[in-house]
Amino acid sequence: MTQTSENVTWLTQEAYNQLKAELDHLSGPARTEIAAKIAAAREEGDLRENGGYHAAKEEQGKQELRVRQLTQLLENAKVGEAPAADGAVAPGMVVTIAFDGDKDDTLTFLLASREYASTDIETYSPQSPLGSGVNGKKIGQDAEYELPNGKLASVKILEAKPYAA
Repeated sequence: MTQTSENVTWLTQEAYNQLKAELDHLSGPARTEIAAKIAAAREEGDLRENGGYHAAKEEQGKQELRVRQLTQLLENAKVGEAPAADGAVAPGMVVTIAFDGDKDDTLTFLLASREYASTDIETYSPQSPLGSGVNGKKIGQDAEYELPNGKLASVKILEAKPYAA
């Protein structure tokens, strides 16, 4: 999964299906559930001091924000194939790097949009400094990216393989 500068998000079919299922749940059954929570809390009386009501309204706001995010994301999505296992770093790949030539100091992460982040593996956006530095590089190549302090860091690409959820 990656985003281009034209706000097009490339998704695998699996990622699209997962996000679509989340949207369907949030805009259907989850909306009904939160409306019932709000109605039940409203019946308890004075809304100014009703913690349950305020919590339910806050939950509803977060849920509606996620519905808008998913709707926009899926409207601009292009479904494509998973990246090829050709050794080149691309969005949708699990990448292992070594910092500053130290093979013991490694990091393995998924290069993908934050929308596809999971708890299984750390995710870096292709637009992040590290993501943009390694994107397009091949196994064995060095890549540089800018640190928050303005200095450049160097990493070596050790492995790049398609993500399998």
